[in-house]
Amino acid sequence: MTATMSVRRGDPAGLRDRRAGWRVLACLSAGLALSACTSLGASMEDMASGASNQTGFLPAQQRQPISFESAQSSDPQSSIGRSQHPRILAAYGGAYSDPKLERALAAVVGRLAAYSDDPTRAYSITVLNSPNINAFALPGGYLYVTRGLLALANDSAEVAAVLAHEMGHVSANHGIKRQEREQAAELAGRVVSEVLSSPQAGQAALAKGQLSLASFSRNQELEADALGIRHVGRAGYDPYAAARFLEAMESFSRFRNAFQATNPELDFLASHPASAQRIDFARRHAAEFGGPGTGVTDRDRYLTGIDGMLFGDTAAEGYVRERNFFHPGLGISFSVPRDFVIDNTAEAVLATGPGDTAIRFDGVAVAERTPLEDYVRSGWIGGLDQASVQPMRVHGLEAVNAKAQGGAYAFDITVIRVGGQVYRFLTAMPAASSSRLEPIAREISQSFRTMTAEERQGLKPLRIRVVTAGIGDTEASIAARMQGVDRKVELFRLLNGLSDAGGVRTGSRYKIISE
Repeated sequence: MTATMSVRRGDPAGLRDRRAGWRVLACLSAGLALSACTSLGASMEDMASGASNQTGFLPAQQRQPISFESAQSSDPQSSIGRSQHPRILAAYGGAYSDPKLERALAAVVGRLAAYSDDPTRAYSITVLNSPNINAFALPGGYLYVTRGLLALANDSAEVAAVLAHEMGHVSANHGIKRQEREQAAELAGRVVSEVLSSPQAGQAALAKGQLSLASFSRNQELEADALGIRHVGRAGYDPYAAARFLEAMESFSRFRNAFQATNPELDFLASHPASAQRIDFARRHAAEFGGPGTGVTDRDRYLTGIDGMLFGDTAAEGYVRERNFFHPGLGISFSVPRDFVIDNTAEAVLATGPGDTAIRFDGVAVAERTPLEDYVRSGWIGGLDQASVQPMRVHGLEAVNAKAQGGAYAFDITVIRVGGQVYRFLTAMPAASSSRLEPIAREISQSFRTMTAEERQGLKPLRIRVVTAGIGDTEASIAARMQGVDRKVELFRLLNGLSDAGGVRTGSRYKIISE
């Protein structure tokens, strides 16, 4: 959640479509951090981390250097990438600058470019300052990876697999094709809606068009997978890195979704190749280069490159520490109950827990002269029980609590005033379980407090730290060094691609999270 919160009053919390909105929240509280490959803004999933202890050095290959700028001058698609580049930076927190990391990535991109089917095409890679797991390709050779994705990757081969996949989108002109189809679908829906004056018909047309687009994107993804794996194999990297990455992403998705409700209608994976399908597809294409162990991973150089990289949210967004949210800029904090998962997005802090429980926390500027009871009754809450609006205090702060009902869901709303800012907790769960709603909502809202100056100054961002396993070290002993995260052993294994039958090896290097 960003420090500047300007949430519009005309239904900012999505309560007018409560049932769909809260199902989206339950599904997206983890999914928002897990979207992966994107081409011209069309998000794709199933990128992942994996592991390999194999190291090695790639043979040098001489190639005439070509600058990105000079190559762009003859590329008719470059204008699209240039125009979209500022928007990507704005949406993902800008570029993340780390010379050591940039050198490691430049080596991977350079090697891939040297073995490209089109050696005259140049690429520019930008690391986005976002904890989300994502990678993008824009026409004109613009490549993007988030630091969240880099934190999950375990070696250069896995990053090469992601980048080669994106290069496949660029070389196959998928961005151009997708843009054309999206524009056509949008136009068709608008014509139906405006000419026939039927919003329902327009929505149906758009939905039908989106299904066509999803089918098209499945083919694009598989084509980019095949192109990328062949590219990685030619460059001397481990071609099985793509399959490892997808497998680990599936594990990470389960880790994040441990307490989430599922709704197949809102499952983003339904419109993209199933993970099992893509993993099998990736392995079959990798086998063209030989059995597992083919190629190099260059793990040590990659781990050195990401050592010290920022992990998770920045100070401007606030920090999630296990079951706690802290925002040093706003000077506020709150906690969620055990077994809840917090997801900090740009618009709001979301949390989901057992029993299809969903929580949204955000803030809006409200004049101090406006009574909180009037604000709650001002129309932004659909299905409000007017008689339930009651004043209360939260750690000495002025607050109001209310109840609402909509469809199959019951809602608890608490608003808390801190100066000219009003912070809002919206807790929802199925009406059949509404007897549990008030205790949970009260536990959360009563945990809200303002932070001391010392607390605000003492908060530091989390970073990736690379450590070496010593004699007697175990997964548990190394994971115990991690800070600010819960389920430490499970997360440690995910970050390092450790299997059930694995374990740490003395002298090997591993990623942990700490200040």
